[in-house]
Amino acid sequence: MTPIDDVITLLSLSLTSMTPLLLASTGEILTEKSGVVNIGLEGIMILTALTSAIVTNYTGNPYLALIVSSAVGLAIGMLMGYLSSYLHSNQIVVGTGINMLALGIATLTLYRLWGEYGGSPSVGKLADLQLPIGNAILTLKPISVVAIGLAIASWFLLEKTTWGLRIRACGENPHSAEAMGVNVYRTRLLLTGIGGAYTGIAGSFLVVNWVGFFSREMTSGRGFVALANVSFSNWHPLTAILGAFLFGFFEAFATWLSLKVQQVILPEYLTFLRTSGQSLFKALPYLATLVTVVVIMKKVKMPRALGKPYIKE
Repeated sequence: MTPIDDVITLLSLSLTSMTPLLLASTGEILTEKSGVVNIGLEGIMILTALTSAIVTNYTGNPYLALIVSSAVGLAIGMLMGYLSSYLHSNQIVVGTGINMLALGIATLTLYRLWGEYGGSPSVGKLADLQLPIGNAILTLKPISVVAIGLAIASWFLLEKTTWGLRIRACGENPHSAEAMGVNVYRTRLLLTGIGGAYTGIAGSFLVVNWVGFFSREMTSGRGFVALANVSFSNWHPLTAILGAFLFGFFEAFATWLSLKVQQVILPEYLTFLRTSGQSLFKALPYLATLVTVVVIMKKVKMPRALGKPYIKE
């Protein structure tokens, strides 16, 4: 394999790894811009990935699975929005509850449907796009293109439209937004639902456009990394593309590196990289995320009313 082939492979793996993170973090940016923080992204991804596996397994249609999963994400997001906005529930507690409930539902459903606790049977996937670059081929997932398009569209919505101004007003000063005639409750409910739908697509992507089956651990904390990417991007959808790609690159590089150490001759004192060193490679993207968050957290400016229940006066 030539160096060019290695670069193309890394780029392809990076774009694939960034996709669920970009979808979830873009949706969360929309949600948080309206003033609601949803830490239940991990749970939504688990439930929608499970939904995709079930729908595809019984219908053979991954496109239908994608639609149903986004609808499930929308429903969970709107439930989160209703509890936090209309009932003034603690947003952190509700999000934590979603994460815990999702894991329990996934475990029970796997056993009831397939008699397994670990994972589902293999299901059909969406076809990849093959883009020739010189003598090499770049493999691109179609939902990766959708994720980047949604991030750009979300930026345009927030920064270039009147509705975006109203959304940002709900997250900065909901009392002033209400005085302008904006229904803060309804806006937060809708945006939390849209954020859930984005995350639902992310969960579906894991099954119907990447792995091809469902397992309880397949999200691997991506919902929490998406939350970190929101802070990294300073609540800006275009910057979120960069943050998601950086995580995707580190994850892809870790995968590529773990394969390379199996193929080359190593000195005796480095042979541990073929065994216990694999865990170190897997931790690389999360360590990079942690370092990034520590460095930039002092510089971010979150919406002033983020996480604060709005009560009409």
